[in-house]
Amino acid sequence: MYKICFVEDEIDLQTVVKMYLEKAGYDVITFTKGSDAINYIGHDVAVWILDIMLGDDVNGYDVIKAIREKYPDVPVIFTSARDQDLDRILGLELGSDDYITKPYSSKELVLRVNNIIKRVYQKSEVELLSYSDYQVDANKRIVTHKDKEINLTTLEFDLLLLFVKNIGKSFSREEILTSVWGNDYFGSDRAVDDLVRRLRKKMPKLKIGTVYGYGYRLT
Repeated sequence: MYKICFVEDEIDLQTVVKMYLEKAGYDVITFTKGSDAINYIGHDVAVWILDIMLGDDVNGYDVIKAIREKYPDVPVIFTSARDQDLDRILGLELGSDDYITKPYSSKELVLRVNNIIKRVYQKSEVELLSYSDYQVDANKRIVTHKDKEINLTTLEFDLLLLFVKNIGKSFSREEILTSVWGNDYFGSDRAVDDLVRRLRKKMPKLKIGTVYGYGYRLT
């Protein structure tokens, strides 16, 4: 059973979402305070769901920073009542894998969790790929450059796999959204541009070309 840690200070919302996640078969741990969530880091958590604005002095951004110090690749979903581009971009910069704006459907949130679980934890293929000086272990989800590991988030790694497995093929933003985020993603395709920018920054030898007015391809 996968453990989901849900950090949300709206008790009614927390109760409903917890019920839906448990009905879907997940073990759910809940917190209302960011400080309590940080103290829980170290336990075996499959996915974190973090509200950005919490009731104490520790917000969702603080929590994800603490998570990423120890676990650079554990999936994190941000929730927020604010639908601002800067909030989304900051969340992505800090390493979140998804972002959902309140009010949201509990069913939609469960679908997003399901998609992440399938992508990250339910893959059986054993694949070793290479590109330039990068070595990609698709099974262990590890990327190395000259024997030094590069820390990628879940979405960054999935985008890298898509490109490395299809060198030279052009993908539209919509195709990337479907392949990386899943069929049930409802957000803006600008998330693709943010993700490509982050991957380029972490792996500068990747030759990710922009297909203007369409999308991207790895050359």
